[in-house]
Formats: sequence, C-alpha cells, structure tokens
Amino acid sequence: MVSVEPKRVDEPIWMRTLIGWHIVFWVLLVMTLVVSLSADFSPDRRIVYLSAFVVLAAMYQFVGSPAISSRRLLPSYAYRIVLIGCLMVLVALYPQSVFLMFIASAQMWLLSEQVREGAAFSLLLVIGVGAAQLWNAGWGWDAFWAILPWMAVSLVVTLLFGIWIERVITQSQQRAELIEELQSARDELAEAHHTAGVMAERERMAREIHDTLAQGMTSIVMLAQTAAVELRRGGTDSAAARLAAIEDTARENLAEARALVAAFTPVALSEATLTEVLRRQAERFAAETGVDVQVSLDLPDEEVAALPQGQQVVLLRSAQEALANVRKHAAATQVLITLGLSDDGVWIEIRDDGTGFTPSTADAGYGLAAMRGRVEESGGSVQVESAPGRGTRVQVLIPAEDL
Repeated sequence: MVSVEPKRVDEPIWMRTLIGWHIVFWVLLVMTLVVSLSADFSPDRRIVYLSAFVVLAAMYQFVGSPAISSRRLLPSYAYRIVLIGCLMVLVALYPQSVFLMFIASAQMWLLSEQVREGAAFSLLLVIGVGAAQLWNAGWGWDAFWAILPWMAVSLVVTLLFGIWIERVITQSQQRAELIEELQSARDELAEAHHTAGVMAERERMAREIHDTLAQGMTSIVMLAQTAAVELRRGGTDSAAARLAAIEDTARENLAEARALVAAFTPVALSEATLTEVLRRQAERFAAETGVDVQVSLDLPDEEVAALPQGQQVVLLRSAQEALANVRKHAAATQVLITLGLSDDGVWIEIRDDGTGFTPSTADAGYGLAAMRGRVEESGGSVQVESAPGRGTRVQVLIPAEDL
C-alpha cells in the first residue's frame, strides 16, 4: 500500500517559493556573464571580472542559498557583504552588470530578520553600486549628479520592495501558525467527539445490559430461590415448573447476550410483534411473581407492527424496566400495561397498585434514570406519578415518526 506523506503546513509559503529566487539569480548571473563576453576588457580587468563572478557564484551556492533557508545570522551577514563587494567590482568594470541589483536587493531582505537590518543593507548596496558607477565614470561632479537620481530611485524602490517582502514573510509565518493552531484545535475536537462517542456507547451498553441481562438474572435468582423452598417442602412438581422457567429465562438471556454482540435490536422483537412480546412478558412476570398483569391496546395490531423499529425498542425496554421496578419495590397485586396512539405520538403506560413512592427520589436508582436517558435520546418524555400507598403510574411518550 502506497502511503502519501501529508503536506507540511508549518513551512511558510515563501520558503516553498525559494526555488524561483534561485532560478532568477542564476539566470541573471549567466545572462550578465554572456553579455559581458563581448565587452572590450583588458586581460587584467577580464581576470578580475571573471574572478568576481566565480566568487559571487561560489558564495551564493555554499553560503547564501543555505543562509536564506536556515536564516542563520553569521552566514547571512558574510554573504551580503561579499555580494555587495562583488557587485561593486562587476559594475565598476562593466556598468551593465547593474542588472544584478534586482536579485541583490531581494536577497538583502530575504536574509534580514528586521526591517532596520534590511534597510541598512539596502542603503549600503545602493551606495556601493553608485560608488562603483562613479569610479567607472571618472569621479567627476557631472557623473555624480547624473548618477544621484538613479541612486535615489533605486534606494526607494529597494526599500518598498523589501518592505513588501518582509510583510509577505511575516504574513506567511502568521498564517502558518494559525493553520497549526486550527489543526491542533481540530485534533482536540475530534478527540473530544471520540471520547464522547465512547462514553455514549458505554452508557447505551450499560442500559441494554441492565434492561435485559440483569433483569433476566434477577428472575433466575428469584425462581431458583422459590424452587429451593418448594423442594424443601416436597413440592417436586412445582419445583420442576420453576426449573423449566429458569431454563426458559436463561435461554432468552443467552439470546439477548448474542444479540447485544451482533446488534441492539431485542431478539424478541425480531421474532414477534411488539404486542406479542408485551403479552409474553406479562405472562412470564405473572407466572414468576403471582401479580396479575394485563395488556391493553388502544390502537390496532397493524399500527403497532407499523411502528419504526427504534420506537418499538424504546417502548419495550420501558415496559421491562417498569416491570422490574414493580418486582423489586412495589409489592403490587395488579399491573396494567396500556399501549396507545395520540396526536403527539405513541405512548405506553404501566400502572400498578403497589406501595408507591415519592417521585422526587426516583432518580436515585439506575433503572428509572436509564429509562429517561433512553427515551430522551429518542426525543420522547417520561412522566412518573406516584405517592406512598397509592401505587405508581409511568407513562412514556415517543414523538410520531412516519406513522
């Protein structure tokens, strides 16, 4: 598999354009050298001229170019001084070499850390090249006044060009820092989303286990305790019935555990309608506890079957949790489960005639809190009405979806 190396964002844009500056330098240097070959030089002057070319090329290759990339102080100072000296020699011997001023002015600023430094070297460059032109012209006042406007214009242009380069470099560095900060913030946000997703998944798994496996295990424990009591009393037939109920509950729990590994849809809903599952749960609960449990439908079976799978899961889990609370706390004799449809959506109500409780303390346990969390994730709501000695009514409302 071919891996693609990510593009470096911490490298300023101007650093990625240095190849252009290198090409311009070498093109201007070679062009100046080629044009100078037709000039009428004395042998001594030609040797000095070519020597200055060689020194300048070597200094740029081994000192100037690396200094532009590394921004090291000492090499940058050394190269610029040599550059000004070599340019003075070239212009003094062949005035047309002044075209190298264009790239020399840019390099004065590329190697500068501050505006004052770039301005000082630019001034030194203009004065040096102007002095070389004046030497070539014979040091006369006429030549000085002729060269002075050119020097002034060159200095102004060089300063403006250099300040522009400095601003480009500064903005490039600021943008690189901003991109790095944005990437860091994006990574932190992605990590936070991942952590939140993991926590939400753990909470959902905890609710699924509480609503299925934990309640099934509670039924098994209670049935086993009842069977043990009946065996001690000699009721083998009733004990055998309890053991059969234990086996059925254990098998269902095993199926639920496998379903949790594969998906989160209850096994019962994959094999029957919500109405059938609710009635089966009621019959089993009645057989295990002796409580009279009734299931009432305020909507046709066809509409129940047409409910979205997610709604059916929430309604079933809510009923299971309410029955678990009745088993643990209510000491009820009758329970009524009602499934209905209203303008606001589909609802299920579980009402018992047990001991009741104070609703303000209901969230202390995990069961009702888990029910609320599951229902609210679906956009629904949970209402609990109860009082000590007056039974309990729990109603879950899920907003309508494609009903």
